[in-house]
Amino acid sequence: MDTALIDQIAQAAAAGTLPFPTIVGRLLAAGVEYYHIDYVRRLQTCYSAAGESHAVPLGFDLPAVTEDFDSPALVAAIRDSQLRDQKFPAFSLRAVRAGVQGYTAFLRGQRVVYQGRQGDQHTEWFPDAGPRP
Repeated sequence: MDTALIDQIAQAAAAGTLPFPTIVGRLLAAGVEYYHIDYVRRLQTCYSAAGESHAVPLGFDLPAVTEDFDSPALVAAIRDSQLRDQKFPAFSLRAVRAGVQGYTAFLRGQRVVYQGRQGDQHTEWFPDAGPRP
C-alpha cells in the first residue's frame, strides 16, 4: 500500500480539490481495498487486501455527530455530491448533522455503508453499480 499517495489523496479530499470518482481510482491505484471514515475520531483509515492499514486525520473541523440518524438528509447530501460536485468537507458536515458517525467505502465492492450512533445503517451503491443477482 502506497501510504505517501494515500496521504496526498487525503489532503486533496480535505481541500475539496478531488471528486469522489477520482479519489476512488487513486486509492485503488495506491492499493486500498476499502476505507473507513470515523467522524467521531476525525480519522480516515485505509485498508489493503493484504491486511495493511494506514490512518490519516480528516484535516478539517466538524461538529459533534447528531444523535438521531436522518436517512433522507443523508441521501440528499449523497445526491449533491454525485450530481453537484459537493466537496468532501461540505458533505461531511451534512453527514454528521444527519447522524452519521462513520462509514466504510468498499471500493471493489462499489458501495458505501453509513452507520449512525444507534446502529442505523444506509447502504449506497456507486453510480451504475448495485446488488449482484
